[in-house]
Amino acid sequence: MNDIAPAQRLDRVLDRFEQLAIAVSGGVDSVTLAAFAHRKPGLAVTVIHAASPAVPEEATARVRGLSDTEGWTTLVIGTGEFEDSRYRDNASNRCYFCKTNLYDRIRTLTPHVIASGANLDDLGDYRPGLLAAAERQVVHPLIEAEMAKADIRALSRELGLGSVAELPAQPCLASRVETGIAIDARDLAFIEKAERHLADIAASGVTLRCRITRSGVVLELGDGVSAQKHLLVEITQRLCAEAGRVFVGARPYSRGAMFMRP
Repeated sequence: MNDIAPAQRLDRVLDRFEQLAIAVSGGVDSVTLAAFAHRKPGLAVTVIHAASPAVPEEATARVRGLSDTEGWTTLVIGTGEFEDSRYRDNASNRCYFCKTNLYDRIRTLTPHVIASGANLDDLGDYRPGLLAAAERQVVHPLIEAEMAKADIRALSRELGLGSVAELPAQPCLASRVETGIAIDARDLAFIEKAERHLADIAASGVTLRCRITRSGVVLELGDGVSAQKHLLVEITQRLCAEAGRVFVGARPYSRGAMFMRP
């Protein structure tokens, strides 16, 4: 299918569906899929967004806002993963239990085929959530259409989704917690507050992560922050002091740094 434009590939993939329940996190991948599918004639789409301590409030607000402007039929739900000790224990397969709770909850709400926003780039990582999806016959239209992150950003621009196309990668807040440290809503609230504060100061598009490690809080900074590094570190130190947390220091951003494989 690579000789066909990504939008055409995705349109062909979606041809076989009459109804879809799309799990939308609020990030560029699932939002773009939902927008494209919703605009496809003859396809009935329900957007499902899980509100959780692990999901930034701005992501939930983004989904609600797009639901209004795009005319989506949207359900904002709780999935109960924090009631699941297997999720809270934060073993290397935490994502499996997160997605298990999500997809099982969606199945109680609709008989329609469930779709995710997973893309081609995701196949290069260890993704226990994809196993939970496979066990529940969840489909991945972006993967089927052979779309990587760059293709999705381009399609988002074509759809006129504004700043959505430029959203930095934003995995769930629990991904900032080192494997084996129990997931705690208070830790996630601190991470969200710190990253939101820092993002308001950092240059647009700069990647930053506030990590919870066994030693304390670590700030990870991506490229393009050399002029701002001192200020960002100073702010993180202050936020940690106010919260009674130990600040370990700053280091370069490393994708999946808190994840320890089995």
